[in-house]
Amino acid sequence: MSTNQCDIGLIGLAVMGENLVLNMESKGFTVAVFNRTWDVTEKFAGGKAKGKNIQPARTMEEFVGALRRPRKAMIMVKAGAPVDAVINQLAPLLEKGDVIIDGGNSLFTDTQRRCKDLEGRGFHFVGCGVSGGEEGALKGPSLMPGGSRESFEIIAPIFRKIAAQVDGEPCCRYMGPDGAGHYVKMVHNGIEYGDMQLICEAYAILKDVAGLGADELADTFTEWNKGDLDSYLIQITSQIFRKIDPDTGKPLVDVILDKAGQKGTGLWTLQSALSQSVVISTINAAVEARVISSRKDERVASSKILPQPKVPKFTGDRNALITAVRDALYASKIVSYAQGMELLGAASAGSHWDLNFGDIATIWRGGCIIRAKFLNRIKEAYERDSKLHNLLLDQYFTEIIGRTQDNWRVAVTTAVTHGVAVPAFSASLGYFDSYRSERLPSNLLQAQRDFFGAHTYERVDKPGVFHTEWMESDQKPAEQKAEPKEQARRHAAE
Repeated sequence: MSTNQCDIGLIGLAVMGENLVLNMESKGFTVAVFNRTWDVTEKFAGGKAKGKNIQPARTMEEFVGALRRPRKAMIMVKAGAPVDAVINQLAPLLEKGDVIIDGGNSLFTDTQRRCKDLEGRGFHFVGCGVSGGEEGALKGPSLMPGGSRESFEIIAPIFRKIAAQVDGEPCCRYMGPDGAGHYVKMVHNGIEYGDMQLICEAYAILKDVAGLGADELADTFTEWNKGDLDSYLIQITSQIFRKIDPDTGKPLVDVILDKAGQKGTGLWTLQSALSQSVVISTINAAVEARVISSRKDERVASSKILPQPKVPKFTGDRNALITAVRDALYASKIVSYAQGMELLGAASAGSHWDLNFGDIATIWRGGCIIRAKFLNRIKEAYERDSKLHNLLLDQYFTEIIGRTQDNWRVAVTTAVTHGVAVPAFSASLGYFDSYRSERLPSNLLQAQRDFFGAHTYERVDKPGVFHTEWMESDQKPAEQKAEPKEQARRHAAE
């Protein structure tokens, strides 16, 4: 292949990078590839890439020389310092108007910094969330590009073609300026944490309380996947239960160590939510569940010391409990997405991204890990009301919660009674019960704060900011007094 002829180049030939290259090539694009170690590039060129329109480059100079102007170079390396290292090596070889795309799981603030720096030097920069795992990268991922609109339009013909397609639409839409794409991907991953934990809790109740074996679990999840819960994660869960371990003859899931890993995007989601005062309790519970699972030795030791619940074996209606768990999973899942979408709304307003929530739901319908049938319903909810503050308030989802909430409570109380940990189910229900409550016990909390710190409070029966001397020296009834605004502000700050 002659120089300057490749449509796009990709740096970083780990599994995701390789599969994206093969995807691009299969859609008719010529691709230049480069990896830090030549051995990896050489192995790819002589293996999966052999005979295809893929040009291996031994050096970064050779890689850049293979690209057609305006050059489009996509980086698929580990987030953080490695991305900056590649950019520092790549940028001096490019010309103004060329495009750098970061397709890794970069922290959105890093993307904002890189965008400002590179655009200031005349380059285009796109921070693009890529979801779908190995299979999605090869067959069609969900792509969440952020950066300037002009930068996106340069790469759009390629990205729209390599993305997953649902109902004739590519799962790739422009998200917004600078870090918007990577922020959307971060929240996607947070929702993914929530989805996975909720499914695990459903499994725990069905296995440990209802006593379902692997075959029954597989059949149950297969059945669930035909209805409202139709999704990639439910589908693969049903397949997991059918896999037999060749060494032991047991279901493979039963011999896998219950010690979960995580790569950081869940934690980033929590930190971002906390900084914006947005409640994402389901995702928080999911992240914490992974943390406590990682303390396996401690849990084994404590299981021999701490008392177990003294309850008889479950003798109720198994089918009724299975239905209750399904409804609890669906209701909790809706809460998790509602929290995720509210977080996206807060970030969009704070960063002036003007995110389109209907677009986000649309591109999550295919390719990505959280793809699910009910994302169509989320898309429709935002078509009905683009300013919808909370997904639970859309009529469609309000009706579902109304239909499932009794079973939701049955599933949670059954789990609690039998000592099965369901932190994400419980957190989701707790959020719903708080959000639907006209009055919460926070009036007592405000009284406590005023008692020990003179933080002041407001009243339900008249305007103003009040402070009470709760402990009068002569034990007379404490005086309530409205305070001038300046004094109240000072009290509240102390």
